[in-house]
Amino acid sequence: MEIGIDSFASAMYGSNQLTPVVAMEQLLERIELADQAGLDVFGIGEHHKKEFLDSATAVILAAAASRTKNIRLGSAVTVLSAADPVRVFQSFATLDLISKGRAELVVGRGSSVEAYPLFGFSLDDYDALFKEKLDLLLKIRDQEFVTWQGKFRAPLHNQPVYPRPLQQKLPVWLGVGGTPESFVRAGALGLPLMVAIIGGNTARFRPLIDLYREAGARSGFKPEELKVGLHSPGYVADTDAITINEYYPGYAELWTKLSRERGWPSVTRPQFDYLAGPEGVLVLGGPERVAEKLLRHSEALGGIDRFTFQMDNAGLTHQQLMYAIELIGTKVIPLVKAG
Repeated sequence: MEIGIDSFASAMYGSNQLTPVVAMEQLLERIELADQAGLDVFGIGEHHKKEFLDSATAVILAAAASRTKNIRLGSAVTVLSAADPVRVFQSFATLDLISKGRAELVVGRGSSVEAYPLFGFSLDDYDALFKEKLDLLLKIRDQEFVTWQGKFRAPLHNQPVYPRPLQQKLPVWLGVGGTPESFVRAGALGLPLMVAIIGGNTARFRPLIDLYREAGARSGFKPEELKVGLHSPGYVADTDAITINEYYPGYAELWTKLSRERGWPSVTRPQFDYLAGPEGVLVLGGPERVAEKLLRHSEALGGIDRFTFQMDNAGLTHQQLMYAIELIGTKVIPLVKAG
């Protein structure tokens, strides 16, 4: 199992707002440390809001590439529906050259939808946009000269797209939430699957992952080609009690804000305790408890190939996040590998 971190380049730690310059420098320090600590991957999301600095994902990753040597660098998630697939490919192919073959993409429709009006697209075309643009992105990845026609973009007539990446086939993961059609789509295309699970019981996604694997098998892909990744909130400290005490206040503040924005119910402490428990989605605790939970999640989902922690959205300080990265590299990863 590969283990890494996803970040939304938060400029907020609880009630303390950082300057964008300081927040960005701290983020790059965390990516550099993750590389040194032996983590496998670091992903940067995409939002277009004041509290996040991740609107230009590839730019951040390119800066990180110059400070790292081994860690894979990817998006988490690129909102492909509101982007031009040609520019997306060019940006990440360039990143692949800068990083010497460490770039990858996770593409999706986006759970935060502010990109659609910002770039002149309608939410009425939410799925149609993604389907068409994914088709074009994969054609560009697989063919240097592209002939293509669609509804939402000008056609291409034997048009070359440059630069080409260092990797023979730039990895493109499909980021999904809970829509069965998305799981089937990923399987039918043979794309690796990144499942974002932010609430409830992780095991409830097993039927959807089974749909993915069944669709992939019907399309002729081998089981080893159908990779499954899991993205969930999590945090690691020295002990279970310290982890919970440090994580809960910021988590509760975040979900109170989200509940107001999206009409979700506010989180209660009993609900949080369930989510932090053996079957819940939150991967929290000391290194031993976190490793046990990752292995339990993998078994419940029929095996997962990658797990990424979402840590920097719960009011944790830069120092706390840096220490968590050290613990993941020095203790969690060895425990998971030992099985």
